[in-house]
Amino acid sequence: MINVLFAALDVRWDSYEAPLRAAFAAKGLQVHLHRDQSDPAAVDYIIYAPNGPLQDFTPYVNTKAVLSLWAGVEKLMANATLTQPTTRMVDAGLSEGMVEWVTGHVLRHHLGMDAQLSAQNGDWTPVIPPLARHRAVGILGMGALGQACAEALRDLNFNVSGWSRTPKSVDGITCCYGAEGLETILSTSEILVLLLPQTAATENTLNADTLAQLPKGAVILNPGRGPLIEDQALLDALDSGHIAQATLDVFRIEPLPRDHPFWAHPKLTVTPHIASETRPETASLEIAENIWRSETGKPLLHLVNREIGY
Repeated sequence: MINVLFAALDVRWDSYEAPLRAAFAAKGLQVHLHRDQSDPAAVDYIIYAPNGPLQDFTPYVNTKAVLSLWAGVEKLMANATLTQPTTRMVDAGLSEGMVEWVTGHVLRHHLGMDAQLSAQNGDWTPVIPPLARHRAVGILGMGALGQACAEALRDLNFNVSGWSRTPKSVDGITCCYGAEGLETILSTSEILVLLLPQTAATENTLNADTLAQLPKGAVILNPGRGPLIEDQALLDALDSGHIAQATLDVFRIEPLPRDHPFWAHPKLTVTPHIASETRPETASLEIAENIWRSETGKPLLHLVNREIGY
């Protein structure tokens, strides 16, 4: 019997218990799934959310892996007691949700829908957008979510470029990397999508200097991580007109305080961290797959690299 501890908030247990049990059964795994932290030495695997009740991993000396329910790992990396092999969540529902948010807002800005919706005043002023193949869209971060969004936009015929820390190759997408590649993608992107992980190296990726490298009138979408953008630098770029609009789903402080200037800025749209959410049904399949792989001697999927922070 495989001993699996579920360490997340009560509401998560309510939504995950049945899908997890079904996923384990489908993989032929005999699992004791529970929430009892009284015998940590007996626990083989921990299904974990960083905002849950478990914060000290020191007693879990025999745990083979910690399987996070979150895609982001910055809070995991901040926990010095977490030394067990740790995986991040990559699942079909997470990717689909992100693709829907990104493509929806790229199309919204590409087609100029905000201006149309606010101009229902009887004036007939046709403004014809370019075709998608003439609109340059850049994506910073070509991990699983970034690639899924890049491929969806490519299939809509957008001119898509992607940037990553190391070289990548994706059919139909111009892939850039390194410092020179970042300059290239910034200078050419009319719509820029941020899907980088949050690390010391990525914080304030968009600052006064890098925002100035974007074409005048560029649009920024950030469904990745709040600290990727220097807030005041973005406000300054919007006020100057260099950046035309921004749509942000993630922030340094969440919920975003009611008095934050982002709420009232006429060129900025706030969405309340809804771009992508882990779905219990699909996430449970990924967790069961990883436990099955570990139990059969196969490498874990989506193992966090502590040296680079994701």
